[in-house]
Amino acid sequence: MNADLHCHSTVSDGLLSPADVAARAHAGGVTLWSLTDHDQLGGQREAREAAEALGMDYLAGVEISVTWAGRTVHIVGLNVDPENQILLDGVAATRNGRRARGEAIGEALAAIGIPGAFEGALRYAEDPNMISRTHFARFMVEAGYAESTAEVFNKYLGDGKPGCVTQRWSKLSDAVSWIKAAGGEAVVAHPGRYDFSPLEFSALFDEFIQLGGRAIEVVTGSHTPDQYREYADVARRYGFYASRGSDFHGTGEGRIDLGQLPQLPADLKPIWDYLT
Repeated sequence: MNADLHCHSTVSDGLLSPADVAARAHAGGVTLWSLTDHDQLGGQREAREAAEALGMDYLAGVEISVTWAGRTVHIVGLNVDPENQILLDGVAATRNGRRARGEAIGEALAAIGIPGAFEGALRYAEDPNMISRTHFARFMVEAGYAESTAEVFNKYLGDGKPGCVTQRWSKLSDAVSWIKAAGGEAVVAHPGRYDFSPLEFSALFDEFIQLGGRAIEVVTGSHTPDQYREYADVARRYGFYASRGSDFHGTGEGRIDLGQLPQLPADLKPIWDYLT
């Protein structure tokens, strides 16, 4: 099974439309696909229709921003009902603060000698209310402040950097409950990206399980090969189902393209065996 269950379109902060992401997934050999835009379900119908026309199986998805222990964590919801009102209301409330945060990021960057960043980032966002750090990163590469979006995050926009503006997102309990209300399953996205201590990770995973969470991403474009092995061990230890997704945003952004990830370790329980 070549499953890619984490990627983004122009509905949130990707570079391609949902249909074009579907076409790229198909070209990369994907057989089971999910579009998981940030705090947004607006691309689901287009994504499903495009996937089915290409012969791919499809799971409706979303990536919800959560604040846990004062830091941002992302929870992917897979096989959700994109018309479920509880989920729709939840992600709408979560994304409401994005524009205000974007304006604050622009002010923070101006203070260190990078003027016009908010206006520049808006050029990359189809919906001003969905403006994200990725849109700022694209502007800053275009303007010559860095050579890649990854470098922008490392120097300017990551946790503790000059352009980092803390945002209070939804609670973990809310995100998991919305996903479950919509008939889906919650997945901790790219755990290797979070700067938590072993004790904090243990508390996160324990709480996630108590709330009904069943899965983590093991093989993802946000992980290194060493982290594939590390989070495979976490999945074994906690009994998690394992998920796999490129976290694709656009060509040239990120470590790996749609459909090109290595397979999950054979002894893990793939989330798609549970969902399909």
